Amino acid sequence: MSDVYLLLGFCLLIWYFWFLRNVAEKARSLTEQHCQKQGLQFIAIARSKTRFSSSKRQGIFIKCVFEFEFSGDGESSYKGYLTMNGLKPANFELPPYKV
Repeated sequence: MSDVYLLLGFCLLIWYFWFLRNVAEKARSLTEQHCQKQGLQFIAIARSKTRFSSSKRQGIFIKCVFEFEFSGDGESSYKGYLTMNGLKPANFELPPYKV
């Protein structure tokens, strides 16, 4: 019986990492699109926080915060934030930047 629990735990761990990889790919594509719409140069993205969260509307989901770098003038770089609730973007936060 303990082998079943071990196998189940292993499968959940693999699913978790696979899901986080999908979220990261989706966040990268959304950030690139957002930067392109705003006329910004996209530089890099990294996941800074991941946690489980819940709401009445969405139930239990994985909330990830991504930190990305962009440039408005091609010389300086700024850091913005993207919050993802599961595979859905919650909001973008951009600081004031030089155009």
